[in-house]
Amino acid sequence: MAIKTFSVAPFGLESLIITVEVSMMSAVPAFQIVGLPDKAVNEAKERVKAALLSCGISLPAKKILINLAPADIPKEGGRYDLPIALALLASLGVVPSDKINNLVSLGELRLDGTIETGFGILPAALAAHRKNYSFLCGSDSLHELCDVNITSPIVASDLLNVINIFNDKALVPSLNFQNYKKQYVATQKIYDLADIHGQETAKHALEIAAAGGHNLLFSGPPGVGKSMLASCFPDILPPPSVDEMFDMALIASVSGTYSGVNLQKRPFRSPHHSASMAALIGGGRKAMPGDITLAHAGVLFLDELPEFKTDVLDSLRQPLETGEVVISRAERRITYPSRFQLIAAMNPCKCGYLGEDGRECHKAPSCGSYYTNKISGPLLDRFDIKLHLPSIKLHELAAPSIGEKSEIVRQRVVNAYERQQKRAKIFKGMNGVSVNNACAKGEFFKHICQLTDKAQNLVNKAIDKLNLSARGYHRILRTARTIQDLEDIKQGNVALDNKIDVHNLAIAINFRH
Repeated sequence: MAIKTFSVAPFGLESLIITVEVSMMSAVPAFQIVGLPDKAVNEAKERVKAALLSCGISLPAKKILINLAPADIPKEGGRYDLPIALALLASLGVVPSDKINNLVSLGELRLDGTIETGFGILPAALAAHRKNYSFLCGSDSLHELCDVNITSPIVASDLLNVINIFNDKALVPSLNFQNYKKQYVATQKIYDLADIHGQETAKHALEIAAAGGHNLLFSGPPGVGKSMLASCFPDILPPPSVDEMFDMALIASVSGTYSGVNLQKRPFRSPHHSASMAALIGGGRKAMPGDITLAHAGVLFLDELPEFKTDVLDSLRQPLETGEVVISRAERRITYPSRFQLIAAMNPCKCGYLGEDGRECHKAPSCGSYYTNKISGPLLDRFDIKLHLPSIKLHELAAPSIGEKSEIVRQRVVNAYERQQKRAKIFKGMNGVSVNNACAKGEFFKHICQLTDKAQNLVNKAIDKLNLSARGYHRILRTARTIQDLEDIKQGNVALDNKIDVHNLAIAINFRH
């Protein structure tokens, strides 16, 4: 009779349950694994044999057949070592077979029996939880399982520890992550807006972008503070919601980056301009998530924007609208969440000094047109705020900074975010409702972006003069809605008035062009 247990195969942010069956037959001694295993899975038989020998257990001289079902799903990596070893131990009577009948396990075995779990723990634990199965993995994944409490797992450091647990000779270790979490949060580096001299308009733009979730583009000569301003941006953002933290945890688990993730902070990704399509969007042979997914619920910062490859930049257009990216391969089609804020910085031309008296190169102004034309119009149209930063004067650098600290700005941003949450709850069920002004659509967008008569006249003139697209028009209104929210907060107005006045609309138009 075949002994069975369960493992998982990764599939995007989810995991598919894989049945691991073991049959021992009286025949010519052999060890065979079937069910579309790759080379790493086939090599499991050698790792499992050595791990069992380290526990003083040797396999009988029989034909051993391991079946990984369903047979049409490719099996990759070393995660099947532990379930294979457990099924063999149950076949030999070393562990009770009823203890592994409803158990999902994964982990790679070292030759001494040590268990290393690898990536994708949270989706695997979630898949086991949905099936009401127990879950077993290595103790090296303790921090992931404590951060997201979705099941009561069994963790073990090595194969001998597993044998003792299932024979009631060892206790399942209790999970306590509190000390680790405090130590990690204390090591985070914080940038402060007060450290930046001048650029008050840029700081105001950052506050608006953070409060409403708007995309932002800085341009200007080298050394004016574009990258530093962007580095300050994560510290003025509101904290992620519970749902967003759960998504962040799943993404980090699948991508193998969990050890460097603080779920209390929104992610901030800043890929180099040489990044490939697969690195930014996601893909590769295993269809892994890219930077736009790793930036989900946070910020994607692209410095030196025109230096990125044009096709790589244009691949951002669809995720910016839909909030997700679909990676299609011959064997699979995976959807990853990718709702992020895009913050970008660029020089006005190749030399960087276009428009600077006495500093621009001999190719000006044509060099500026050539340089900015590397960025497509449709992508530029997706920036709600575009701002040129002037050079900093020497007296501004020498003078003490008079700017507000990030903590003060962050409080206003949080208040604006809570205002949007309250508005979304009131109009729950209306088409296009969002807690983020930048994502408001449909009926909800029309309702919260009503204009006064003077503001309507101004936007009509702007449409004609600036030749705005429909997307540009809507983005101006969404930005104006955020500016109006911040203005109401400063004035202490708690009423959720949906009207936008002409002054705040003018600021939004000015930021757009």
